[in-house]
Amino acid sequence: MYSIVDIETTGNGIKGNRITEISIFKFDGHEVVDEFNSLVNPECEIPYFITGLTGIDNAMVRDAPKLEEIAPKILQITKDTIFVAHSVNFDYNVIKNEFKGIGLEFSRKKLCTVRLSRKLLPGYNSYSLGKLCSAVGIPLTDRHRARGDAHATVLLFHKLLRTPDAEPVFKTFLNARSQEATLPPALPKIEFEKLPATPGVYYFKDAKGKIIYVGKAIHIKKRVLSHFYDKATKEIALCGETAFLDFEETGSELIALLLESSEIKKHYPKYNRAQKRIIQQYGIFSYEDRNGILHLAFNKLKMVPSPLAIFYSPTECRIFMEAFCEANGLCPKYCHLQENITSCSHYKIKQCMGICTDLAHLEAYNNRVLQAITTLKNSSSDYFLKLKGRTEEEMAFVSVVNGMYAGYGFVPSDIQVKEPNDLDFYIIPQKNTLETQRLVESFARKNSDRIIEVSQEKLGAW
Repeated sequence: MYSIVDIETTGNGIKGNRITEISIFKFDGHEVVDEFNSLVNPECEIPYFITGLTGIDNAMVRDAPKLEEIAPKILQITKDTIFVAHSVNFDYNVIKNEFKGIGLEFSRKKLCTVRLSRKLLPGYNSYSLGKLCSAVGIPLTDRHRARGDAHATVLLFHKLLRTPDAEPVFKTFLNARSQEATLPPALPKIEFEKLPATPGVYYFKDAKGKIIYVGKAIHIKKRVLSHFYDKATKEIALCGETAFLDFEETGSELIALLLESSEIKKHYPKYNRAQKRIIQQYGIFSYEDRNGILHLAFNKLKMVPSPLAIFYSPTECRIFMEAFCEANGLCPKYCHLQENITSCSHYKIKQCMGICTDLAHLEAYNNRVLQAITTLKNSSSDYFLKLKGRTEEEMAFVSVVNGMYAGYGFVPSDIQVKEPNDLDFYIIPQKNTLETQRLVESFARKNSDRIIEVSQEKLGAW
């Protein structure tokens, strides 16, 4: 026995959604044996755009029964039946959540006519209720009203029951282990089955193949499945648009994190909120003016071809420059901490030694600047992080140059690596960002045993 259901709602996501109308047809596989239809008072305002879609306004539901008044009838008519709906997870989860709000439990086996149609009636461009019914010749009246949509779903379900191979397909979908009722309506099961149980990055794509979400996982298949069980409004919307899945194995969680960050910034997926903003980087650089004086300054990174150090805000640059200037006895004026002055008068730095007032100190000052730059370059170490590969036959690595994340790569285990240049062929260059820099630095601090330092063109302990 089946209960074929359709609801209309206030449209405020799964948890905030309130039912405004419900229609249930009890169907024995041949004919309708019972029926229940009712408007429902949602006890909240119905948004204007929802009224435009369904025609149900606040006046229509003002005197309608509240959910707790009709809950016994809903429980009675659906008892010992299989819950059927077009995109079943939406209707089922809204009802389940609404019942929970009034202290009742609602639990039924369920079937999705979208997923069944994709399996038993393949080849159609769209499996929305309206377009599918039109394509297969099913009359649909009162579109976007509960009874009209539910009745059309009854006719569609009747047709599905009588298609070739319907019996084994229905048995598979009702098998609790099949996960068919859990998967998004537009996602073929084969898309989920191809996912590996390994670390990496996964992609949710819509029907046009556009990436709408990027995530990382230690166990890709298990993490993707958790999205399908999540009843948050954002997750329901994401799964509702998902038609394809893709993935890239990374072998380690660190590379998965780094690749995820890069891919989000590359594709700007609709459902990714974090890491979309491109953070402006700034570089410290040196130059010589017409008087032969060496300056230190900072600018946006794209304007600095060979930065001595990289920061993520002008404030960070200024704080660094003040400390660096003071520690090395440099002039605040020629470190651009003070502008449009004839001689420096920095409130904090008192060790200029006179270059801004007397060019006789030029050679000595420039030597101090060069020595400071050498110290800065030496403090920016080069190293690799040695990581587990994607298979037993390879190793992975993350490259850090001048203290900055430079990329990652995978090396066959039988390759002898003795010099940094040996890895050039395998590295996949990446942009350094605030997120990736923090990820690499945090990992290095916690996993010092993974660090392979570069010293005098040699690699230690690879």
